[in-house]
Amino acid sequence: MKSQNPVIATTSRRRHLLWLAREYFELTKPKVVVLIIFTAVVGMFLSTPLSLPLHILLLGTLGIALAAGSAAAVNHILDQRADAAMARTRARPLPTGQLSARQALIFAVTLGALSMVILVKWVNVLTAVLTFITLIGYSIIYTIYLKHATPQNIVIGGAAGAAPPVLGWTAVTGEVTGDALLLFLIIFVWTPPHFWALALYRKQEYAKVGIPMLPVTHGSRFTRLHILLYTILLTAVTVMPFATKMSGWLYLLGAMILNAGFLYYAWRLYRRYSDALARQTFFYSIQYLALLFALLLIDHYRVYIHEALQSALY
Repeated sequence: MKSQNPVIATTSRRRHLLWLAREYFELTKPKVVVLIIFTAVVGMFLSTPLSLPLHILLLGTLGIALAAGSAAAVNHILDQRADAAMARTRARPLPTGQLSARQALIFAVTLGALSMVILVKWVNVLTAVLTFITLIGYSIIYTIYLKHATPQNIVIGGAAGAAPPVLGWTAVTGEVTGDALLLFLIIFVWTPPHFWALALYRKQEYAKVGIPMLPVTHGSRFTRLHILLYTILLTAVTVMPFATKMSGWLYLLGAMILNAGFLYYAWRLYRRYSDALARQTFFYSIQYLALLFALLLIDHYRVYIHEALQSALY
């Protein structure tokens, strides 16, 4: 019997390792983590008029990202039965059997431990503590209890998802300030209309696995009304950075345009529902948050560049 060609064997091993790395990467919910990292980084830059220390930017971002990935992996483990029954999640690594729960747990613990070591040793203890609380809040409290206990699960559990800009802020300053909490509030109020839009067109799947999302327990029209009301509240909340002088006119103008778009989707969804419109609302909400935080960042440096030029001239 001929032995396998070593070149073919090496290529096969590389392919297997790449495939395995891809499956582990999927455990981290990369699309979600990208938005988490972005809001955390914006929180870092907004916390100071000065340039950021490079090691804080790199290591703080890495530590927060690893914790987010760890929480996502734990969520995969705890939700694997429900994931197997839902079209949106049945292709994930655990339901398909590509990875075992044991492998996912080792991966999650490793990421979480690395996150804590990085944040404690090279950032600061406050950021490490708040990051750990956020990790536990999402992966354990929300996933095990809140998600199955109340139709307000995403409202209460949204606190964990709203934490990243605060973590970025504390990574630089070592303290939680009013402006940091305002960033938290924006994401906290954004989360319900964002997620309920998804829950509307996935209602039957959530009902099938017994998760009491608002459309399942209170119906479509009630949920659509609350999406509209939360979007109106979000519009008011996103004016607050301008009202508190955290940001300027550029941010306010951009925020009003983005809010008009979100309100347009929410109003149309309330008046005449369709799955297609719910999908459009959900995807717009993701773009909305990313652009809103980008505006905060751009406006922040526009204000400081303007002030620096005025000081130089006068």
